[in-house]
Amino acid sequence: MTRTARRGPFPFGLTLRLLLLGGVVGAVGSAGLAPATSRPPRPAPPLPFTLQVSAPEPLLRGGKVERPLIQGKYVLTLTPEQARQAREGESVEPLGAALEAVYAKINAREPRDAVFRNVGGIWTAQAQTGWTVQRDVTERALLGALREGRRTAQVEVGLTPPARSVRTLRERGVVAHLAAGESSFAGSPDFRIHNIRVGGGRLHGGWVEPGAVFDFNARTGPINRERGFVPGYVIAGGTLALEDGGGICQVSTTVFRAAYLAGLPIVERHAHSHQVAYYDPVGFEATVYAPSKNLRFRNDTGRPLLVQVSWNLKRQTLRVDLFGGPPDRQVRLSEPRVSARRAALPPTFLADPKLAPGETRRVDMPASGMRVELARQVRMKDGRILTDRLLSRYRPWGGVFAVHPTDDRLR
Repeated sequence: MTRTARRGPFPFGLTLRLLLLGGVVGAVGSAGLAPATSRPPRPAPPLPFTLQVSAPEPLLRGGKVERPLIQGKYVLTLTPEQARQAREGESVEPLGAALEAVYAKINAREPRDAVFRNVGGIWTAQAQTGWTVQRDVTERALLGALREGRRTAQVEVGLTPPARSVRTLRERGVVAHLAAGESSFAGSPDFRIHNIRVGGGRLHGGWVEPGAVFDFNARTGPINRERGFVPGYVIAGGTLALEDGGGICQVSTTVFRAAYLAGLPIVERHAHSHQVAYYDPVGFEATVYAPSKNLRFRNDTGRPLLVQVSWNLKRQTLRVDLFGGPPDRQVRLSEPRVSARRAALPPTFLADPKLAPGETRRVDMPASGMRVELARQVRMKDGRILTDRLLSRYRPWGGVFAVHPTDDRLR
């Protein structure tokens, strides 16, 4: 007797197809198929909106003030809902923090004093004006752009001029480059580079009025830690000591070079007691040590002088530029004339507790003694010819090395 298999309520083939489709349409159970899960709709992408600033930025070139426009662009990111609410409500309030963040970036632009730069061979002075968003006008322009479906709007800004603007320079007759002094501090230790920058920064942007005498020590003020200087090695009385402000003579030397090349009368200048490797060419330098030694020169040009100091850490150079009225003189400087040479002395050693036992660090190079003379000829516009000589006498020097306090060479 043959038995036939009992069939269920569904044909076998249909049941199998439903089971295979279970991973797609849901599980098969006693209640039938489960409903499919729906995904939430994706939010609409943000709308980038550009706020543009167009403002004049005056510059002084060739003795004339120009007012070219500069542009600034700031991105304001809005959601479609924020844009809709602002349009319908005629208010920027829905834009909230996003708009305030853009305002903060624009208002962060602060005024900066005019600085001369050589642009394509022409000395050009340019300052930076500060910006302040004029909210009422700007927000009307913003809402108008949103209503019209535009993605850009103009920002209205108020302008804050710096204390030393290009207009100030033009009114005072400071329109021309007179001379530049430059020196190298390559190989200087960190303390020396720091003090050079602090000292130079105290002179940058200073004025020398017509007929006035520039006083280096008075301009830099006390050389101490309270004024930003750090301890370093200085030469005093023919010996080396650790004092605040080591390296300040790099600044005085560079200022002196600018003044001397500008043909200005030198009221006071002192040479170092021995040659210093940083100050090449030899004899073209000036030491300061308040209150006994100072650097002073007179402004006899009839116009104010502007002192501009800059440094290049990559090239390791310091530069001082003097600007004033149209040049009224021509200056010629001779090559150094060297005589009375004497051989360098044996080195000396200085205790430095920061060094490890056995460690040696060269502080100053040895140098031979000599007499150096430079001649300057200044041909004035009225035909007068002024001459002077710069004389430096250097003692022989053995160089200095820093060692640990227990080093036998200190005895």
